[in-house]
Amino acid sequence: MALYEALYGRRCRLPDLVHDALEKVTLIQERLKTAQSQQKCYTDVRRRDLEFKEGDQKMGEVAYELGLPASMNAIHPVFHVSMLRGYKPDPAHIISPEVVEINDGLTYEEQPVEIVDRKVRKLRTKDIASVKVLWRNHDVTWEAEEDMKI
Repeated sequence: MALYEALYGRRCRLPDLVHDALEKVTLIQERLKTAQSQQKCYTDVRRRDLEFKEGDQKMGEVAYELGLPASMNAIHPVFHVSMLRGYKPDPAHIISPEVVEINDGLTYEEQPVEIVDRKVRKLRTKDIASVKVLWRNHDVTWEAEEDMKI
């Protein structure tokens, strides 16, 4: 008779508890591996391989230095590769950048070009008039009509 059985009058359940806990840990590990494998498949589908050739001014594995004109010297020329898109060079393609006046705080004042659309949103107690504005250096956004009045 084992010492535990002699003292307490029943068999020790500790080995059973340890065995059950180990089985649960093994099950959890298998399910985590399955989930990790599924997530890797989802990520691999969306990932795109970026390759650069010699002369592309590659700074490192994930950085790329762009040759910017002297008028854009306030902008740092090194970008992360995830921000870049592939470009097929064409000698006839000349890009003339728009002049954007940048303040000392590296900000610029946005100027509206035209109002594209109007809409009134009804809340419980009041109506809010909104206008869709086309900006000079930006996309189209919805703004409160009272904010757009001079």
